[in-house]
Amino acid sequence: MHKNEMSEAMLGKIEQTIERILDNSRCIDSYHYYLLSPAGMERLESTCMLLMAIGEGLKGIDKLTDKQLFVKYPEIDWKGAMGMRDIIAHHYFDLDAAVVYDVVKNYLPAMLVTIKKMRKEL
Repeated sequence: MHKNEMSEAMLGKIEQTIERILDNSRCIDSYHYYLLSPAGMERLESTCMLLMAIGEGLKGIDKLTDKQLFVKYPEIDWKGAMGMRDIIAHHYFDLDAAVVYDVVKNYLPAMLVTIKKMRKEL
């Protein structure tokens, strides 16, 4: 499989994952939701797992494209998105529900738009 095809396929998986997070979080209107019930904690944990998958996928694409793809789309903080994976994986007990909520509500929608654009342009 060609590098562009592999990148496009991974972007497709990331797109689906972002859509899943956004759908699962549509009714959440505060980071407090995550902290007030066992169901909220489960949602936080599942969201973090999916954010880790997104970060890992982005790292793979960055390596596959020799760091040349994401620089064409500077409207997204790709380094921050990849770093989120590391924070969740290595500093899980320091994780801040407010940060996760902020990422989901304020950063993922724009990333979804950009990833769709990237897929069309590949």
